[in-house]
Amino acid sequence: MMKIAVLALQGAFAEHERMLGKLGVPFLELRQKRDLNGSFDGLILPGGESTVQGKLLHELGMFDPLKKQIAEGLPVFGTCAGLLLLAGKIANDDRTWFGTMDITAVRNAYGRQLGSFYTESECGGAGRIP
Repeated sequence: MMKIAVLALQGAFAEHERMLGKLGVPFLELRQKRDLNGSFDGLILPGGESTVQGKLLHELGMFDPLKKQIAEGLPVFGTCAGLLLLAGKIANDDRTWFGTMDITAVRNAYGRQLGSFYTESECGGAGRIP
């Protein structure tokens, strides 16, 4: 059975771990460089704050080894900040992180997602919902 690594430095890693648990998929948390020595078949880069995650990856010495594994074909799933870490270009940011995915992404803003954008809409008889 596949074992999935979840980057657990910051962000919504617990939600991914809960879903993996519900699916019966073994996983391990990547919190420090020595965790990269564990055996895993895929990687989840969670939502959160990409700048913080990128900075921590560098400070903890995890960035280069992970980038190498991704470039060599490690399957990766990135949500929100995780996608920004993978993007080859970020349209509204001069930085790139892993840059292993041939896409241009756009940051929603800095800080919490709810602080970036909020709207309400009428929804099929249920009233206005956020």
